Amino acid sequence: MSNYQVPAFLADLLHARSPSGYEGEAQAVFDRYVKPAADTYTNDALGNRIATLNPNGDPVLMLAGHMDELGLIITYVNKDGFIYFDTIGGHDRTVISGRRVIIQTATGPVKGVTGKRAIHLMNEGDRKKVPEIHEIWIDIGARSKKEALERIAIGDAATYDHELELIHGSIGTARAFDNKVGAYVVGETLIRLAKAKKKILAKVVSVATAQEEIGVRGATTAAYAVNPHIALAVDVGHATDHPDCDNRKYGETKLGGGPIICRGANINPKIFARLVAAAKKLKIPYQIEADPRPTGTDARAIQMGRGGIATGLVSIPLRYMHTPSEIVDLEDVERCVQLFVEFAKGLEQGDYAHW
Repeated sequence: MSNYQVPAFLADLLHARSPSGYEGEAQAVFDRYVKPAADTYTNDALGNRIATLNPNGDPVLMLAGHMDELGLIITYVNKDGFIYFDTIGGHDRTVISGRRVIIQTATGPVKGVTGKRAIHLMNEGDRKKVPEIHEIWIDIGARSKKEALERIAIGDAATYDHELELIHGSIGTARAFDNKVGAYVVGETLIRLAKAKKKILAKVVSVATAQEEIGVRGATTAAYAVNPHIALAVDVGHATDHPDCDNRKYGETKLGGGPIICRGANINPKIFARLVAAAKKLKIPYQIEADPRPTGTDARAIQMGRGGIATGLVSIPLRYMHTPSEIVDLEDVERCVQLFVEFAKGLEQGDYAHW
């Protein structure tokens, strides 16, 4: 395990900087790895990447994993060249300050640091306070507004400067496992199905979706355009095996325990059963989570597409979601790819999982 190798496709996605609405770097990675394996390959007005295999197959299976991540968007520069921002996606304000960031600009990356008043300069009340977003700034070493605006522009996006690292065996940390692992799973599934000797009956459409973090927007339009009979969404899910996580409230899932298969109102019961059967056939570990309402994933949009789509959701166990250093066991990612390949191979013509 000490010499675990991260797949190049996944590593490149994790290094790509792609906040919601600024997915260009992740799009380029998906293009490079997935397009050669697809029978047809398109993009759309929201920035989705749509790869199709076996275009005349039946049923139509859509696989969706979002490629966008959290970020910051530049909103204002003061007279001294300090940069203010708003958040893209759901940030924890307690972890924003004191971070190295990279701003994506028209002329290339600009490095900076998120700053706030040092603890030595605070009174007792200030020390207990979580700063508001407008009380934090980005310092790029500029001495004036003019100098700063020569290097960056209003509307530029920034991401934390935290890159992929393996910390023990197949356990890694990265800025945006949420949800580069999902985009990798749907792309890699199509690549492996294209290489398989036995051809599948289904039409498989793997979609790297855009703008999930701000309202499952790419999945909404992609589900309408693809018009699948069956869909699987893949995202990250909370591993609840760390301190200060109450299993009575959040269920019991663990890092390295295998893909998390969701069950509940957002999930077609036949699709759930087939996912479990596929995991058992492969003899891979899996976990089950229960969710009584529409999930906070692309599955919530896909299920309600057009006349309704038989939808399943599989999640990769992850610790410390929406922080600069999320943790995943990459063996769980590989198991998820295997699960999706097996599920796709098992589909039969005319079976649309109606119940």
